[in-house]
Amino acid sequence: MPNLIETWPDLPAPGVFGVLAALYLTSGVLIAVVAFGSGPAPRLQKFDGVVAPFFGAVSVLFALLTGFLASDISDRNRQATRAIQAEVSELRNVFTLSVASASDMKQIRADWAAYVKAVVTDEWKAMTEGESAPSASAAYDEMLREVSAPKIATESGAAVHTALLSAAVRVGTARSDRLSLASDNTSVLKWSMVLMLGVMTQISLALVHLTKRNAQMAALTVFSVAAVLSLGLIALQEHPFAGPVRLDAAPLQELLKLQGPEAAAK
Repeated sequence: MPNLIETWPDLPAPGVFGVLAALYLTSGVLIAVVAFGSGPAPRLQKFDGVVAPFFGAVSVLFALLTGFLASDISDRNRQATRAIQAEVSELRNVFTLSVASASDMKQIRADWAAYVKAVVTDEWKAMTEGESAPSASAAYDEMLREVSAPKIATESGAAVHTALLSAAVRVGTARSDRLSLASDNTSVLKWSMVLMLGVMTQISLALVHLTKRNAQMAALTVFSVAAVLSLGLIALQEHPFAGPVRLDAAPLQELLKLQGPEAAAK
């Protein structure tokens, strides 16, 4: 069960909604069979009289936990967006400083381009599995090594060297944040609690309508559809860099245009 809860948000959108629909359809049918089956029904009728506000207590817990879950996932996506923006901004700073400097920094720009291309072509795919790309790590190390060369301070001045080195270091920090968010998942416990509270809400609805089959089926159907739609939309955003709704590498790809059309096409 934990493996299923960990992997189902990675399915295509129809699969995500399909898993949720199967879960709540199965539980709803089982509840209805138990409530009106020839065997258990007479014993369950003794509990008739549970008032509607009882359902509200369970549904509020379900709504609160669903809200907390959605907030966690939305916050992770916002952090991922900020990490990409920070990385793009600092990479732009590195390139701009290398061009504006008095010394020749062609090698830094070459390493810069190699890093951007490695992130776009290799690392973005690796992040769907929560991993980094060795090619991107090697390219960043090479760029940082070139930026750290003492001759830059001599040829272009200490201020330029410090600004260039600081920007390159912040690129690494933003990349680390991005990779950390790519491997971060909502805990299985949180998803398990929300899914189980959904089933408990179905049970509470059934207790409120123990003697009215049509009313019970209507209530279960309406709640189940609402639960599938809301939880499905939340699950689609579970992974910022994987799954049906994901962030793409377009902002980094755009950086290559700074080198000109010919260099960007290489």
